[in-house]
Amino acid sequence: MPRVYLSPSTQEFNPYYDGEGNEEFYMNLIVDAMEPYLTSSGIEFKRNTPDMNAASSIRQSNEGVYDVHLAVHSNAAPENLSGRLQGSDVYFYPFSERSTRLANIIASNLKAIYLQPELVNTRATTTLGEVVRTKAPAVLVELAYHDNPEDAEWIRNNIGLIGRDLALSLTEYFGIPFVEPQPIRTAIVDIQSGNLNIRKTPSLSAQVIGQAPNGAKLTVLCSYDGWYIIKYNNIEGYVRSEYVTLEYNK
Repeated sequence: MPRVYLSPSTQEFNPYYDGEGNEEFYMNLIVDAMEPYLTSSGIEFKRNTPDMNAASSIRQSNEGVYDVHLAVHSNAAPENLSGRLQGSDVYFYPFSERSTRLANIIASNLKAIYLQPELVNTRATTTLGEVVRTKAPAVLVELAYHDNPEDAEWIRNNIGLIGRDLALSLTEYFGIPFVEPQPIRTAIVDIQSGNLNIRKTPSLSAQVIGQAPNGAKLTVLCSYDGWYIIKYNNIEGYVRSEYVTLEYNK
């Protein structure tokens, strides 16, 4: 399954326009909101922690194997323009086709929820560390200007919507279904013979990434169009629902 490194801002020294909360606080709330959508859609993830910084986030990302590095930030205008700028900027590495494509997807989806769609832009960068120094294709999103009251309130009032939107963009990038969060269940493999194939995507022609024997217990993250997204041992993938019997949790 796809693996994503999530890097919400660690910049607690960037207060919002009214001094209530800061960039690190609100960006971590947004990534918190992303997590249930990523889990239900079958995307594995790891994230940085508030005691880290950009350099240690890059280092931890590069120590793992990830398909995307996504940094989530809010912005601030230069001092002479403080409070006067608005908009979303999605930074990408221009020499990476995958970084460019992800940035375009994120920007397109942000236009559907941001206050002024015409102010959502993609911007090439060869200097931002979290975009150019990661092994995984990377994008850094500046969601809005936290020194602008209208932008800051948009972030505060739409934490869940923004988290959902970013998760949706990742599923679109990976070409997998976007699935709304569902209660996690347990289930038992119920087949006549052989092993149950666990597939990379919800298709009978998709790559088999693992197998589970009859009677094996699975963790069911969600259902999608006749398939379950499951975890079995260290494998996460799709299985046909007719070969699995859900257990009724007490």
